[in-house]
Amino acid sequence: MNNIEEYKSLVAFHPGYYIAEIIEDMGITQAEFATRLGTNTKTISYLVNGQANITNDLAKKLSVMMGTGEDVWLNLQSSYDHKLIEIQKEKDFDEQIRLARLIDYKFFVDNVGLSATKDTKEKITNLCKYFKISDLRIMLKPDFLVNYRTGINEVNEKNIVNSRAWLQTAINYSQKIETKAYDAEKLKSYLPEIRSMTVQTPDVFLPRIRQIFAECGVAFVLLPNLKNSDINGAVKWMNENRVVLAMNNRRLDADIFWFSLFHEIKHVLQKKTKTTFISYSENEMIEVNRQLENDADVFATNYLISPSAFKKFSPSKYTSDDEIIAFAKSIGIHPGIVAGRMQHEGIIPPNRCSELKEKYLI
Repeated sequence: MNNIEEYKSLVAFHPGYYIAEIIEDMGITQAEFATRLGTNTKTISYLVNGQANITNDLAKKLSVMMGTGEDVWLNLQSSYDHKLIEIQKEKDFDEQIRLARLIDYKFFVDNVGLSATKDTKEKITNLCKYFKISDLRIMLKPDFLVNYRTGINEVNEKNIVNSRAWLQTAINYSQKIETKAYDAEKLKSYLPEIRSMTVQTPDVFLPRIRQIFAECGVAFVLLPNLKNSDINGAVKWMNENRVVLAMNNRRLDADIFWFSLFHEIKHVLQKKTKTTFISYSENEMIEVNRQLENDADVFATNYLISPSAFKKFSPSKYTSDDEIIAFAKSIGIHPGIVAGRMQHEGIIPPNRCSELKEKYLI
């Protein structure tokens, strides 16, 4: 018989367990009990073995035969069903503990107001509610929030779980941002102004950027870094008229910030509404369409510093900081962007121009 379900200290007794005891006490066979009840042997066999549930008809017949109320049998079934849910939830919690330990819960306490707790089960409950999922294991499903192929044989679960946790946090934050309907032409018209902001301080350019994006149908979110998420930025379309552009405030060198911003802007302009773009800092994941990623890189590189201007500048390893500053001023961008471009192309080593590469504090 399989009419008892046990897990840890939890025990669920199927109504068939009690039916079996009654049949034994009566000293009769299941076939005779079925005849007396006005049903068939198969039904009683299934019931006794926990393979069938108490129906309204069976509850009625049992109440008459045993001299009880119908609710006695229906409550037995209900109690069993509820206990099964409790057992399954306990099993689910135990299987989610490993994933919960991969997530920096303190991040969500500090940044989104989740209740501080040391109880793992409570952490899982709070995270699932915040992420709007029924189980943390959903974070590992290939089609949850993102759509990419991995370029490595062994996928790093820690990065996947945290990147999606970060992205869902960005989506949750974006719900507080009011935007107009998406307007690609309006966004393109603002690009020169956005580029000109590279020489401003964050307290000046951030409010204006948020305003511009909102007017164009883009909810701009700048989030703190979630450990092990390894995300620089992300673009996710919520519908045809609204898109979320999220960026991480980790490693906020001026050149990285502006390159990442224009990279994500290009993804917005590509308007692939069924594709979520995530820019990983370590290149561990390969996006669905590498060409779209390459296009975004080229766009960010060339819009910040045009190919013709860079060619005319013709920098070398001997180019001085003063020459970099003068060139940056002549084209109206932050000198750190020029230095970053030179480092990226291997013209100068990464330890050069540290004074030019301003770090933003946001």
